[in-house]
Amino acid sequence: MRNTVKLTTAALAAGALTFGLSACGSSDSGSASDTSGPLVVAASPTPHAEILNFVKENLAKKAGLDLEVKEFTDYVTPNTATEDGSVDANYFQNQPYLDDFNKKRGTHIAPVVTVHLEPLGLYSHKVKSADALKSGATIAVPNDSVNEARALKLLAANGLITLKDGVGNEATPADITKNPKNLKFKELEAAQTPRSLDDVDAAVVNGNYAIEADLKPAKDALVLESAKNNPYGNFLAVKEGNQDDPRVKKLAKLLTSPEVKKFIQDKYAGSVIASF
Repeated sequence: MRNTVKLTTAALAAGALTFGLSACGSSDSGSASDTSGPLVVAASPTPHAEILNFVKENLAKKAGLDLEVKEFTDYVTPNTATEDGSVDANYFQNQPYLDDFNKKRGTHIAPVVTVHLEPLGLYSHKVKSADALKSGATIAVPNDSVNEARALKLLAANGLITLKDGVGNEATPADITKNPKNLKFKELEAAQTPRSLDDVDAAVVNGNYAIEADLKPAKDALVLESAKNNPYGNFLAVKEGNQDDPRVKKLAKLLTSPEVKKFIQDKYAGSVIASF
């Protein structure tokens, strides 16, 4: 059995309180002072925790790394937990998302090493191609600013809409300049987008949530992000100042090993792409 802990945001809150009480004498930086214990990493269940558990079960012991994986189903708690020291690191996000998160929440999370890309895709239970979407169709998109912009850029790259020039990673439906199919957009938490497929005409779904919903991005997506020059690679991240933690360095090396690349290729068959 995998030694993986699945946590909800509420459960973490209690854990964070306990941590706060036990860490009253710690420094203001929140950096872990003891690097001899297990490295606790927060991760999305798929594929991040699966990749970490492969490392834990096959590579970590030989490398002298004690690794503990904690699973989270949202895109907020892993960063706040890393910031307050409840966990040592996280693995779930890309650079545009992290930049936006640090700016808006005043956190100090920094990337360590990029591991993989999960291509964003458009999926539907009602049509077989993007061209078959009818006039006035409703498309679900993630409601966080970076992933919503990413979703809209995917639709624009495939000719479904046109976006204002230079809109970048903050695009919203208000930045659409041409919408020939008069598409409507339903903004949902990213984790909810695959569950909306029976209620909307199509949904733009993050790769990890697509896989969790038994969607195969390389096969099932109506349109899929290109991996070429893609800025959305997912990486291991820590609070600033902890990049030199020897446990973090060991994990970074293992996550970019030939064994992990083969695991990603064999398990995900193009739905997750190694970035190293």
